[in-house]
Amino acid sequence: MQVLIGTTNPAKLKLFKQVLDGWPITFVTLRDLNITAEPEEMGRNPAENAAVKAAFYGQFADYVICNDSGLYFDNLELDDPRQPGLHIRTPQGKRLDDEQMIDYYSQLVHSLGGKVLAYYLDGFAVKTPQGVKTFMKSREDARQAAFWMLDQPVSARRPGWPLDSLSKELDDTSFLDEGVELKPSTTGQTKKAWVRFLVSALGLDTAEEA
Repeated sequence: MQVLIGTTNPAKLKLFKQVLDGWPITFVTLRDLNITAEPEEMGRNPAENAAVKAAFYGQFADYVICNDSGLYFDNLELDDPRQPGLHIRTPQGKRLDDEQMIDYYSQLVHSLGGKVLAYYLDGFAVKTPQGVKTFMKSREDARQAAFWMLDQPVSARRPGWPLDSLSKELDDTSFLDEGVELKPSTTGQTKKAWVRFLVSALGLDTAEEA
């Protein structure tokens, strides 16, 4: 099975390859297929945005995986204009590169006291010849993986997930420094419900049983 990963984010591409390692899949990327067009993401939540992307890139492949994420600060109301929400990389309408994101969010967190409780809400979509299926945890479940976001970044970097340089686990009593591993990305956790969703939506579990 050939599956198009609908992202240009190298971290996401690596993640999907990792969690689906061992399944009979050949991965292709947007760059592999010379796809430069992008859909207009008008969804109300990450799952809807992921579905928009999966349907759009479904023009170019029979099987597509897409993901979208929202970042939420627990001490801000959902309608607060400072709330990142679905616009993690495009706050205030401007698209930021990795270093610009680190700078923007370190300043934002500083304005909120230097430390905020944050969590990601992730949505996934799989397009097959039978249609598009989506998966998203509840906000309450997402809060179970909450973490601290601080206003001082470490020097370590994870390309594609720059905000990991501002993040640490709730029970971490020290801050990260040069040479120390970044905290495991919330999105990168494996063996979760969303991984089972991908396998099922692609029909891989059915194929295995057959």
